[in-house]
Amino acid sequence: MPLIAVVDDDISVRESLDSLLRSAGLAVRVYGSAEEFLNSKHHCEADCLILDVRLPGMSGFELQRKLLAGSCRVPVVFVTAHGYDKRTMSEAASDWTVAYLTKPFSEAELLDSINTSLRWKPSGQSERVKPRRSHE
Repeated sequence: MPLIAVVDDDISVRESLDSLLRSAGLAVRVYGSAEEFLNSKHHCEADCLILDVRLPGMSGFELQRKLLAGSCRVPVVFVTAHGYDKRTMSEAASDWTVAYLTKPFSEAELLDSINTSLRWKPSGQSERVKPRRSHE
């Protein structure tokens, strides 16, 4: 069963995503911060990482860079309540970024992004789906 990790500082978001993903038949682990995720023994085991952009301490972008620098390759679905602009989109750009969803996003958008991440191949390794933003 695929393991989905959720890193979001909002407990209501963590609880609702945990419930949604479990109801979709996925294994889920939730974390309230990037540091909590990194300190877990499961941080390189996730098949998909749902990652809030703005977190206390280390940001979602910083976490992704740290994972990649440590050879932990996990497809990321970024989520944010703060929209996007050219600067944030350039920070999110990575061969391992699957989607950038703006809260509130639909359950279908999230589940579609997770399904894409479970088939994800970085550029140069077979067919790659272009990362998409919600509300396009």
